[in-house]
Amino acid sequence: MKGLGKTSQNQVASDQVSFVEIDDGAAGQRIDNFLVRVCKGVPKSHIYRILRSGEVRVNKGRIDAQYRLELGDIVRVPPIRIAQPNETAAAAPVPPAEFPVLFEDDALLVIDKPAGVAVHGGSGVAFGVIEQLRQARPEGRFLELVHRLDRETSGVLMLAKKRSALVGLHAQIRDNQTDKRYFACVHGDWAADWGRRRAVKEPLHKYLTPEGERRVRVQEDGMPSHTVFNLVDRWPDYALLEAELKTGRTHQIRVHLAHLGLPIVGDAKYGDFALNKALARNGAQPGIKRMFLHAHRLKLAHPLTGETLQFEAPLPADCRAFVNALKAQREAARGDESGEDGVS
Repeated sequence: MKGLGKTSQNQVASDQVSFVEIDDGAAGQRIDNFLVRVCKGVPKSHIYRILRSGEVRVNKGRIDAQYRLELGDIVRVPPIRIAQPNETAAAAPVPPAEFPVLFEDDALLVIDKPAGVAVHGGSGVAFGVIEQLRQARPEGRFLELVHRLDRETSGVLMLAKKRSALVGLHAQIRDNQTDKRYFACVHGDWAADWGRRRAVKEPLHKYLTPEGERRVRVQEDGMPSHTVFNLVDRWPDYALLEAELKTGRTHQIRVHLAHLGLPIVGDAKYGDFALNKALARNGAQPGIKRMFLHAHRLKLAHPLTGETLQFEAPLPADCRAFVNALKAQREAARGDESGEDGVS
């Protein structure tokens, strides 16, 4: 369409009318979500106001917030004026970063996320994995998180490089067609009558603390939640478990384990705080300064080809060192027992 003065889909101008032609990176997305993405810094309340007022048009016609964009649509975005931040409040530039790649093709990017790195900015975090990858890959027309990991959780993290891939993967997750496995080291005694496998189906409820922090607890009227824990190894006071996520609730593994009396080592929200502090001391044996929760395996179907894919992230060095210290203590204890038997 001649004379539109079309604008990039990365960000539209705020002080003049912009016309955006929809490509395959945005096709299938709802108009409200599209506007939130391209109108950086604009409150959602303002986005919905300009939609209701008809100031946003698609192919010269009015639409509502549920309209799904189609390839080739022309979106008219009106001038949007927002308060400009002062210099002291200006956001620092996002440093570009790459992360260990487990798999990549035209539709998917799967990385091994380190512990201590947020997956996205917000809640006091200036930026995360997604912002850093976008900075490192400016040529990429589309890059979105498929799912999330807590900041202190390491391991397999999947991103979509096409809108069609994102939609397909979200459908698999929604229909419980993915197999997600985590390693967690917990403090406490794995009950003998649990065998090697323990299913937990306690409902979970999200709430805010008086300080405004997000928390989750087991509550009868909470969301249905299901985790299966498999015993991998055990030591006095500790156990290494593999967790199978059957549902994907916030903090699900952490809260289900705390409910069993087996808090995750290093968990600052639901764990044993005195123990965490002792384990984080320099020279502590065993010792670890992070939460021992690692997304080690993800199995699913490729969203475009249907091919079965499995991604695995090796246990990080600090987690391996903690497990090895527990094994060494066990072997030393066995040696002492053997020596005592020999003396008697």
